[in-house]
Amino acid sequence: MYLASAALYFLPARAVLAQTVPATVADGVSAGVQPEDITVIGTSPLPGSSIDRDRLPAATAIVTSRDLQLTGTADLLHALDSRLAGVSLNSPAGNPYQPTIVMNGFQASPLQGTSQGIAVYLDGVRFNQAFGDTVNWDLIPDMAIERVAVEGSNPVFGLNALGGALNLRMKNAFNTAAGGEADLSGGSFGRIVAQGDYAARRGNWGFYVAGREVHEDGWRDLQSTDIQSLYADLGWKGLATEVHGSLDLANSVLNGPGTSPVELLRADPRAQFTAPNQMANKFIQFAVNGRHSFTDTLSVQGQVHYDYFQQRVINGNAPNDAPCDDGSGLMCTDDGDPSTTRGGATIPDFLDGGAYSELDLQTTNTNGYGVSMQETEDHSVFGLRNHEVAGVSFDGAQTMFTGSAVLGGLTPVTREYYGPGYVIDEPGETVPVRVRVNDAYVGVFATDTIDLTPRLSLTGSMRYNFAQINLADQNGGDLSGHHAYSAVNPGGGISYRLTHWATIYGGYAEANRAPTPAELSCAGPENACSLANFFVGDPELKQVRAHTFEAGLRGGFTIGTAGRLSYDLGLFRTDADNDIVFINSETLNRAFFANIGATRRQGGKVHLAWQADGWSAWLNYTHTDATYRSGFVEDAGSNPAGDDDGDITVRRGNRLPGIPLDKLTGGVDVRVTPIWTVGGDFLLQGGQYLFGDEANLTPRLPGFFVLNLHTSVQVTRSLQLFGSISNVTDRNYYTFGTFSPTGSVYLAQAPGATNPRSYSPAAPIGGFGGVRVTF
Repeated sequence: MYLASAALYFLPARAVLAQTVPATVADGVSAGVQPEDITVIGTSPLPGSSIDRDRLPAATAIVTSRDLQLTGTADLLHALDSRLAGVSLNSPAGNPYQPTIVMNGFQASPLQGTSQGIAVYLDGVRFNQAFGDTVNWDLIPDMAIERVAVEGSNPVFGLNALGGALNLRMKNAFNTAAGGEADLSGGSFGRIVAQGDYAARRGNWGFYVAGREVHEDGWRDLQSTDIQSLYADLGWKGLATEVHGSLDLANSVLNGPGTSPVELLRADPRAQFTAPNQMANKFIQFAVNGRHSFTDTLSVQGQVHYDYFQQRVINGNAPNDAPCDDGSGLMCTDDGDPSTTRGGATIPDFLDGGAYSELDLQTTNTNGYGVSMQETEDHSVFGLRNHEVAGVSFDGAQTMFTGSAVLGGLTPVTREYYGPGYVIDEPGETVPVRVRVNDAYVGVFATDTIDLTPRLSLTGSMRYNFAQINLADQNGGDLSGHHAYSAVNPGGGISYRLTHWATIYGGYAEANRAPTPAELSCAGPENACSLANFFVGDPELKQVRAHTFEAGLRGGFTIGTAGRLSYDLGLFRTDADNDIVFINSETLNRAFFANIGATRRQGGKVHLAWQADGWSAWLNYTHTDATYRSGFVEDAGSNPAGDDDGDITVRRGNRLPGIPLDKLTGGVDVRVTPIWTVGGDFLLQGGQYLFGDEANLTPRLPGFFVLNLHTSVQVTRSLQLFGSISNVTDRNYYTFGTFSPTGSVYLAQAPGATNPRSYSPAAPIGGFGGVRVTF
């Protein structure tokens, strides 16, 4: 687990000043003059346009590469979870490299069926996948990240930035120190991590490369991780021009056991419910980005990219087919019709009434490409300081999605699928599926910040988004359809520097999210799908529109010679219209996407960071009140609180599931000697309602407290030893909860189990250690 650095939300002021102010000022800093906190934020996804944070009317934060690996190997996910206000993680898949990130009440997840609401960019390239706006965190090369800007709602960041954006800047030979680093670490749960990077410059040319290998057996049955990744950048930098070509390669096989019924976990904490559950990803991305400065105040930035993404998903599930009750000796669907296989042949009860299971298979192949360009200018308007950015972007993709299912047997103890079985081919049902998707997204944007006075800055932004999504059913079914969406999103606000240690800000922004191809193919109660794996029908969905108000106070000051306190206090409210959610259908284990009306996410965030000679401390508090503002009715599924008709009624004011109301994190690092550092951090998180309990009729998932410790010893200038203990108190806790059809699968470890509550257990106590060599 990662612990805090002293400058949680801020780039080190000394480093920023040394890059942006005259040498005389930088020398003054080195001589001991206490600078103000200055954070440089990109005003768009593209590298090359930046402005100091205090001039912007939105909540912003920076996590640097040093923050990512303070106590071990670089880890983006734990850094975001433990050290940023407004961010939390949950794990529906049950694999530590497949979490869902919740930011300001919106989600970014690798799993289909999640209502995505966060935009993610890597060096100006949109990283949300085309088919479902999913974000596969295992494909991001953590060690190659130079910094992450966590942006509040801003229309400039385009589609899906309902709750904000994560803007990742990658390392290259010109923004990182020359030389190399190699890490080798391991420990509990069979974890082994080997990674390294190297940067070199020769004249105007620079080269950077980073690679990693990750293996982990996991703490649960059939849980494992294997990841290989390589990132390389070749750049050329002159006085006015800089150009980079980057290559990102990644391969991963992630086995996540998902949630398990609580009575099963009580009998065996390692147990999974049904298996297998595997996601295998392959990713290739090549991008060229560059900038050219025409003058000291006018520049252009641009990028062009191509990527290929392949995902294969294997899910073992409870079957939707069962032996017919008419004595025919055949299998029947849940509608009572005979189950059929290829050619329309009926499927016999080949296990003579034994335990059946269904193996769901899906493959997604996407070729994506895009280009964007913008101009940036700093100039005077009527004698007032002014910073403006304007640009255009295009992203396109072709995707082939296939889905199939096989009916087979179920092992009695581990509940794994076994074959050979029968391929299910049922016309009018959800399998098999083969659909080709073509989508295109166009954006035109502009933002301008003008200083009305030396203390008062006014910002205005605007973006036009257009989305075209075409689906063609390759099996001749009813998946085919054509959809187009457009929106004009404005934004703006003010920031006022009250004193050198306090800035107040307030702003308003609009954002939109077009329905994804996955959602359009699984919309309506007659077109339900299983875990978003298979899709039928093509009804229209409305796009989501979000309206965000936020205000806050930020700054920092020195207290004598004791140290420096940095702070950030913020309030936010986002109202979303026509929100899209994945709700239960009358068919067991199936659901569909639908517009359910209005939702609201509102709350407050507090960040405090203290830095003194030899030690630092930090504290974050987040309150997120996420509620439905419109009512709707859905099938109860496996939720035992359903009414006599098997439904639950969601009412205005019910809380959205999966979002903790309160979260508190904090930590401390102490340099005991010039070479020895020790520290610790904690996470205290409140309970959350289970997915499938949108009506808030059952108890919440229990809250939890987690404590972690770490230490490092700088043996020589180039050799460091590091170690950590996670979950020191060995607490049993859960980050995600839902309901499972417990009665449909025999649980050998918990016979007679009836409680459908199903949790995803977090890791028990774990110890890790490693060595880092720099050269």
